[in-house]
Amino acid sequence: MRKNIFLLGSTGSIGQTTLNIIKKDKKNFRVKLLTTYSNVDKLYKQAIQFKVDDVVIFNKDEYVKNIKKFKLKKINVFSSIVDVFKINKKKSHITINAISGIDGLEPSLNIIKYSSNLAIANKESIICGWNFLKQELFKNKTGFIPLDSEHFSIWSLLKNVKNKNINKIYLTASGGPFLNSKINKIKNINPKYALRHPNWKMGKKISIDSATMMNKIFEVIEATKIFELNIKQIEILIHPKSYLHAIINFNNGLTKLLAHDTSMSIPIANAMYPNDKTYNHPKNKFKYEILNGINFIKPDIKKFPLLAILNYKFNNTYLEIILVSLNDALVKKYLEYKISYFSLQSIMIKLLKKPYFTKYYSTKPRNINDIKTMVDRVNIYVNKYLSK
Repeated sequence: MRKNIFLLGSTGSIGQTTLNIIKKDKKNFRVKLLTTYSNVDKLYKQAIQFKVDDVVIFNKDEYVKNIKKFKLKKINVFSSIVDVFKINKKKSHITINAISGIDGLEPSLNIIKYSSNLAIANKESIICGWNFLKQELFKNKTGFIPLDSEHFSIWSLLKNVKNKNINKIYLTASGGPFLNSKINKIKNINPKYALRHPNWKMGKKISIDSATMMNKIFEVIEATKIFELNIKQIEILIHPKSYLHAIINFNNGLTKLLAHDTSMSIPIANAMYPNDKTYNHPKNKFKYEILNGINFIKPDIKKFPLLAILNYKFNNTYLEIILVSLNDALVKKYLEYKISYFSLQSIMIKLLKKPYFTKYYSTKPRNINDIKTMVDRVNIYVNKYLSK
């Protein structure tokens, strides 16, 4: 029996990777919903290719402009997830959320009740809204699968394991494009060089986060929430080859490691297939030679100053939302050549200490509107601060 899949953010890299997996195995999967923010041309081609009934275009102007185009092909087009399920109450075997940034949170919350499993490849929505996601998942008895390669690896290694048996979890980082560069050479580095990740092909935002190691900071925070861990139980190790994705040391003296190629298709495909199916990945050969002479490196806080952020106490307050929003705003400014690579990091650390923000660090948002309001507030503040 074919499994229904809802794919949020189908036009991005994670979404396209997911569709490539489905394309090779249409007998097991059927795509029932696709979404995009504004990449309508790609969404249109995907909907026709996979014979999809429903699509969502979140950008209101693009939605209005393209209603007729989709209806001519007998494809239902909507501007929100809520509107989709006013008509159809169908349920998915798995919903994959590949929407980037904080924008991925609200669609997840709205679709959980129609999903047997929710798989998220979106750090920001977990960091900012895990309390709300967890509540909805529990209420609707929906399974949860993290799709980040590191968190999928931890999730895989911790099946049937109790937290009290965990001593330490090591998240691996590539070190980004400047691992072997001198600090004075990269202070004003052009964004085009920061975008050249040595191992992964990723979007611009996450490539910059990899260079500064902000993505790894997010992953540590994310892991504490998903797996209910103390932040002191998690450590970052630089592993330039990016073949090992997680290492777990247990109290009984055993250590488990999970390795796979630098392809997001591996965690995505393994999340999609239910227990009664076997997924045969084309790159299933163990490349032991990659691990010969493996060299783990402890990250240098002088080169990656944002690591100091892990000294903050993260407890599902506005701190997480402010952190994510500041990073989004400052990375955007860097990519627009409005601030330097060094300023991106130094301004981030400086703004996190501002009383304007610190007064919120002990307060929790009550709902998603509170989160949206804080995101807007941060963006306004950053723009004013930089204009000075």
